[in-house]
Amino acid sequence: MTSEWNYSSDRRGMSTFIHGWYYLRLEGSPYECGVQHGELLANYISETIARMKHLVYVETGITWEYFKQMAYENWKEKLYPEVTEELKGIVDGVNQKLGLQKIEFQDILFWNGYTEVISYWYPSHGAEIYQEVTNGRTTSGRQFQTRSEDSCSAFLATGSYTKDGSIVAAHNSFESFADGRYANVIIDITPDTGHAFKMQSQPGYVHSMSDFYVTDTPWVITETTIGGFCVYDPNGVPEFVRIRKAVQFSNSLDEFVTIMLDKNSGGYANTWLVGNYQTNEIMRFELGLNYYAVDKTRDGAYAGFNAPLDPRIRNLECSNSGFADIRRHQGARQVRIPKLLERFKGKIDEKIAKQIISDHYDEYLNKVNPCSRTICAHYECDPREYMSQSGRPVPYEPKGAIDGKVCTRQFAYCRGFVARYGAPCGTAFDAEKFFEEHPQFLYLREFIVSRPSEPWTYFG
Repeated sequence: MTSEWNYSSDRRGMSTFIHGWYYLRLEGSPYECGVQHGELLANYISETIARMKHLVYVETGITWEYFKQMAYENWKEKLYPEVTEELKGIVDGVNQKLGLQKIEFQDILFWNGYTEVISYWYPSHGAEIYQEVTNGRTTSGRQFQTRSEDSCSAFLATGSYTKDGSIVAAHNSFESFADGRYANVIIDITPDTGHAFKMQSQPGYVHSMSDFYVTDTPWVITETTIGGFCVYDPNGVPEFVRIRKAVQFSNSLDEFVTIMLDKNSGGYANTWLVGNYQTNEIMRFELGLNYYAVDKTRDGAYAGFNAPLDPRIRNLECSNSGFADIRRHQGARQVRIPKLLERFKGKIDEKIAKQIISDHYDEYLNKVNPCSRTICAHYECDPREYMSQSGRPVPYEPKGAIDGKVCTRQFAYCRGFVARYGAPCGTAFDAEKFFEEHPQFLYLREFIVSRPSEPWTYFG
């Protein structure tokens, strides 16, 4: 792949950069893995947090300092010891490498829980937070609602659906181009305890966030978020802590479910797709707050499209999930992904998986039309003339599918997968051209960069 590796001070951590991806190999105790991570990505972690400090204010009107203290006070007693030690190691690695106090523990903690705080905690407690940041001078008339991001397309197939009868998994991430630019880190961790695993991640993260993991169990784990999810319990354990434990320490699909349910906060509510390459069993685990649903099979396929199948989650814990609205990307992909899985039944392999996750067919307009509704989403191309809900992504929003990942049995047994940085279809994004055509988004100019077309790359 490349021989240009960088090493951490203890020579056990290594990193390189290839085709848009930072690739890290870490090993040791939680603290040692954290230090290696912090040293190897010190500049990138420091740059990311500096930019995110500004972006969070632009998008919420509330400072990073307020959010990071809020997260620390609420979560400091809820972190598993291994997570705490790894976070401390990242902080120490960054500061030792740069020779400055660039970041604090509170910074890296909030950054790891950023999605949960901004999209679930903050909007579900917005009125109280408004009173606090204004010193109780007045109340807000705004109706705060959760901003649960409708992110990602995914599927798992096994048995008669795949070419060789074993599991094939695929996933792409839907993100804002502003903060999604940082989801270009792949981390291979060999910890002292538990299972080794590889994940797509972000600089300074102890979890994936985009949620694509391959473990030495050997499992593949991915998900799609549940759109319109509107309940949250701030007394629960944050999702990033529970998923890290489930990935590293669960030994069965049932144990994975048990860990994720333990002190569930409802934050980052997902449809989890988990496959066991030894048994070829796959699981769909829809996790809300008070409700969840588990389905398993050794012969079938599960699709992830940002809306729950379980009627309790969809009707009692979501507001306008878009489940059956093909004008929306949830409803359109609820139709399109299963349709493709049936069309290619018995033929699904790495090549077909890449084709599915790069698909541009619009089920609403019945034609090839790269837009917000397609599996490979291109919100930046979408005039949104068929919007069915106010407050949803606006016309030409700089957002969409920012990557693609595929895993097969052959890859999984090497704890590997193939990944593509940028849109899985390979379409490049030209930031300068975009802002010339859509100056309404110039307030995001400093946060969004161009992404050239990169090849699919194997990490194993």
